[in-house]
Amino acid sequence: MDVVDEGVRLHLVPLRQKQAKEFVAQWHRHHKPPPGAVFTVGAADQHGMLRAVAIVGRPVARHLDDGETLEVTRTATDGVRNANSLLYGACWRAAQALGYSRLITYTQDGESGASLRGAGWRILARRPPRGSWHCVSRPRKPQGNEHVARTLWEAL
Repeated sequence: MDVVDEGVRLHLVPLRQKQAKEFVAQWHRHHKPPPGAVFTVGAADQHGMLRAVAIVGRPVARHLDDGETLEVTRTATDGVRNANSLLYGACWRAAQALGYSRLITYTQDGESGASLRGAGWRILARRPPRGSWHCVSRPRKPQGNEHVARTLWEAL
């Protein structure tokens, strides 16, 4: 499947976890690469240049990790339009092909979710801001997403 916008033709490309994580480290606005992945996929332009990536893994929330659900834990682009919609759709098709029945992701407050709606996803819930996971018995470093409301999305 190709997406054409502003003279840039995007197509899906396979890529290794390492490549996807390096891309996220360079281009993601507020998160580091996640620690693991079940699979990754990229979007390249007509010249073969990698322009966007998606990383899909097990759900971060333990209660959603039921063996049938995956989570898009990161997407990142260099700013090219429509890449995220292309990737979200591809991630859902790939998850289904692997036998998964559910794919979720989150957006932070202030992110429109236009790429998710464009890929046919729906809002499941709006989550209020939460504090840090840090406690004396289990110290944690701040991740930068504390005190930010989130929206939970599901692929259809």
